[in-house]
Amino acid sequence: MPSLTAFFQQHLPHIEYSLRSICSGLSPVVQPVAEHIMGGGGKRLRPALCLLTCQALQEEQVVDSLYPLAAALELIHSATLLHDDILDSAVLRRGQSSAHLLFGTSATLLAGDALLAKANKVVTEYNNLPLMACISEAIYQTATGEILEIERMKQPDLSREEYLEIIVGKTGFLLQTCCQSGAIMAGCRAELEEAAKNFGLNMGIAFQLVDDALDYAATPAQSGKPLGGDLREGKLTLPLIFFLDQLDAQTKGRVLTKIKENSLGQEEQEWILGQIQEKGLSQKARREADSFLHSARQALTAFPPRPERELLSQVLDFIRDRWE
Repeated sequence: MPSLTAFFQQHLPHIEYSLRSICSGLSPVVQPVAEHIMGGGGKRLRPALCLLTCQALQEEQVVDSLYPLAAALELIHSATLLHDDILDSAVLRRGQSSAHLLFGTSATLLAGDALLAKANKVVTEYNNLPLMACISEAIYQTATGEILEIERMKQPDLSREEYLEIIVGKTGFLLQTCCQSGAIMAGCRAELEEAAKNFGLNMGIAFQLVDDALDYAATPAQSGKPLGGDLREGKLTLPLIFFLDQLDAQTKGRVLTKIKENSLGQEEQEWILGQIQEKGLSQKARREADSFLHSARQALTAFPPRPERELLSQVLDFIRDRWE
């Protein structure tokens, strides 16, 4: 059986080399921020998805030319993390201080913009219009998802359905794009490109749902973030939405006001965290991911029966097992 570990061991050095090559060409005022966010670890899931999808759908197994594209997708992801941490006033990212605390908000914001521009430049070198359109749409949809999150978080009642809409833009679309870009480079049939998009989107939604659940259940060593960080940042994610739905109207209104004003005291935060854990609400949020993992597996059935299809299925196992 093919191994996801072996795949990463084979391709990760080439991805890292491409990232270093791109970063070496950045301005000296951008480079330290880029090296900080990309040197802090990360699974390099997005570049791997691009390579795996292309290999799964391409007759000729040639991926050497794809490493710069794979690296560009990681640049886009890193840029969104820089921006996201500013918007959330996050103090930790991947177990280290967030970039905006070290380099300042303005420099970090503009460094994120520079990474997006650099990623686009790398993509244009492929001279592939569908690919360029795909990547540009990913940047647009991700930014729109962030704005939607900011606007929706002001609402007194955020439903499960509205939250899922937010994470489609915030997380799902970029993972969809990683798979779609691999399909585009494979030159496959339209129905296979659509299957790749469906796989990536459903996987992305599941990934974010598990991530949100872990925020209320994992240790900082496991997640790279402090327990309950979303609560402290005033972010309404699914475990907290489930908790609020169980409160009476008066208590819910009071708690929501304090969350939005970032005025929850330490004892109140600990009470909410304790209630979410005691009532199994993080586990409930985790179970929401299962239907999206199933849909992603269904999309994979359209792929040719190649070893890379099994590796993509193992990526879904990895997302599922992050909870374990």
